[in-house]
Amino acid sequence: MTLSRRLAAEFLGTFWLVLGGCGAAVLAAKFPQVGIGLVGVALAFGLTLLTMAFAIGHISGCHINPAVTVGLWAGGRFNGGDVAPYVIVQVLGGIAAAWVLSVIASGNGSDPVAAGLAANGYGEHSPGHYGLPAALLTELVMSFFFLVVILGATDRRAPAGFAAIPIGLVLTLIHLISIPVTNTSVNPARSTGPALMVGGWALSQLWLFWCAPLVGAAVAGVLYRWLGEDKPQLATGRGTAVAETVPGIQPGAVG
Repeated sequence: MTLSRRLAAEFLGTFWLVLGGCGAAVLAAKFPQVGIGLVGVALAFGLTLLTMAFAIGHISGCHINPAVTVGLWAGGRFNGGDVAPYVIVQVLGGIAAAWVLSVIASGNGSDPVAAGLAANGYGEHSPGHYGLPAALLTELVMSFFFLVVILGATDRRAPAGFAAIPIGLVLTLIHLISIPVTNTSVNPARSTGPALMVGGWALSQLWLFWCAPLVGAAVAGVLYRWLGEDKPQLATGRGTAVAETVPGIQPGAVG
């Protein structure tokens, strides 16, 4: 698959993730009498990832998240030369989706940008008013385990064809845990789009939602290279069974 096609797929996938997840938070979470609430928003993020994984996983790997791209590179699953192009189009997809969402959400005369547009934050901008240390630790830990699940589910020794399901479910679980703390990022592209629309406080706090996911994902990638490393098997009566090594790049690494 050519790089241009993979980048186009990453743009579309990130657009759908931000529009679907943040759109559920902005448009439907508190809708009078039938709002979907925190659980519904968490499911929306998980479902957007699940649907895109089946739609574009075979094209680009469906990273749709700079932290996933960096984590897969650190884990030896992705070509380092493609990291920057992937990250750029992911961020552009997130920005485009945030703009579209702001236009849709303002259609009833409200000001969704002033309301925050589902931007991530800490301190007074945290849904539960959690401070910087709690927000930083949350994003680090959630991003770390997100990548552990992605790397494990897409390991060539894992059951084939099912990776999108646990990956979509773990993103749902992550949101169920951390929406009250940071509004859940674990994805710098998801954070950048709304932050650019909102400006001010959202931009001043955006650094955390780049640094923590990237660091957590990179640590997970390095750790999983050791944790999931194939080892030669002991000799048996029928000869010596030697496990195959994990390829340097696994294009089916859905994220």
